[in-house]
Amino acid sequence: MAPSNQVLDGGWGWAIVVASFMAQLLAYGSPQSVGVLYPEWLHAFQEGKGMTAWVGSLVAGVGLIASPVCSACVDNFGARPVTIFSGVMVAGGLMLSAFAPNVQFLIFSYGIVVGLGCGLVYAATLTITCQYFDKRRGLALGIVTTGTSVGAFIYATAQNELIVLYGLDGCLLIIGAVALNLMACAGFMRPLNMPGYYLKQKAALERNTEEQLFEKPQLDDLKITTGSSATTPDKNLMVKELLITIDAKDLAIQTEKKKGSFLAGFAIMKVIKKKQQAYSRYMHSMYEILQDQAMVAFCIAVFLFSLGAFPPVLFIEDVAQSEGLIEEVSVIPLVSIGAIATCMGKLVLGVLVDIRWINSIYLYAFTMFAGGVALLLIPITKTYAGLQILSAVLGFFSGNWSLTSYITTKIVGLDRLTQAHGILMFFGGFGIMLGPPVVGWFFDWTQSYDLAFYFSGSCVVLGAFILFLLTLPCWNRKHSETDRPDVHYTSNCDKVASVA
Repeated sequence: MAPSNQVLDGGWGWAIVVASFMAQLLAYGSPQSVGVLYPEWLHAFQEGKGMTAWVGSLVAGVGLIASPVCSACVDNFGARPVTIFSGVMVAGGLMLSAFAPNVQFLIFSYGIVVGLGCGLVYAATLTITCQYFDKRRGLALGIVTTGTSVGAFIYATAQNELIVLYGLDGCLLIIGAVALNLMACAGFMRPLNMPGYYLKQKAALERNTEEQLFEKPQLDDLKITTGSSATTPDKNLMVKELLITIDAKDLAIQTEKKKGSFLAGFAIMKVIKKKQQAYSRYMHSMYEILQDQAMVAFCIAVFLFSLGAFPPVLFIEDVAQSEGLIEEVSVIPLVSIGAIATCMGKLVLGVLVDIRWINSIYLYAFTMFAGGVALLLIPITKTYAGLQILSAVLGFFSGNWSLTSYITTKIVGLDRLTQAHGILMFFGGFGIMLGPPVVGWFFDWTQSYDLAFYFSGSCVVLGAFILFLLTLPCWNRKHSETDRPDVHYTSNCDKVASVA
């Protein structure tokens, strides 16, 4: 592997950006334009809007709630294997949804299976992009995350046409087949450093090799069948030849040598103890991350923003039809308008956040406030043109999702990015899961979207104020007076709480 400081901000990194962009486009195209499918499911299954809304909320929320697990998978196995596996999940879930007999089955196939696949893609693409970029990280993340918006723009129109030509089932089968191209995108994701899984392999292999050299085992104790002609124990074994042998092989060798003795059970307990220590360190690291006030404020803000800003993606078409502003989905749906505006917002905000004198947290708080105001204006808008404008405004400021990885890196550092980002996305996913069902229940209760959107807009505005107030410089001065001198931050990034 080449040293990371020689490959950052260019070279193969731009191939990573293109591959990650396409991966997010293919994975999130259908979930982000689920508002086009939502009226079709209402008509097909004749369920309430609150129940049917669980499909769209789960597909966006499950992957984010599982972000800690997804991030751990990327840390241990690398972005490439995770993206390949996610391609199978996304494509399989979409194709399985074509045969859904009811909403409950659709909640599992489309909401959970596709949602988990999208979560794996999101964690893999953002992590590997952050590894390849430093000074241009904001721009790179902005380009990558526009893949979801471009996908939503294309898929909203494409799914509408496919439903007319082939029906709802045929549409889901076709877009599921297209999602298999995620495996091709994974081929470009060359890792800068060995993932944790392979590092464990290497450590176990070196430990086994040392033991065998000192104990002089027989040639039959370890067989190499990967084309190597060397069979002497003095030969240094290549890591690639034994990538499949992990700690379990190490344990098997030790227990085989000590079979019938008390030491075999002791070896098993030793391995279990190592695993428990690793999990304890992981949980302690999560606890330390949540001790940072800026990180806690950011998690609360992302939760409230997700709770209020995601429902329009699912309900905006139904809002227009319920108010009698349009009889059916137009040639360019409101979802597509919001998606292309989100694409522009991600690029613009990604460029702005790289400017040194712009505070990324305050920029995020401003986008939340503006988006909340747009949500509050939706109930009093009585024209289709007004909904188009508000969809564009809300979509543009929803592009602040491209800032989440950037801000997280500034708060906790690159070394804790995947873990902290997983925690952050857990809060975001929880908000996304709750938002659409709550809005649907408000409609089932009042037969109007007005109260629901007032609630959503208020949540987003409240989140903006909380984020702004809890990250003021005065909090940092109070902490600096009470901090113990033995506490040292090892991150190579400046703390955002210092508000440089």
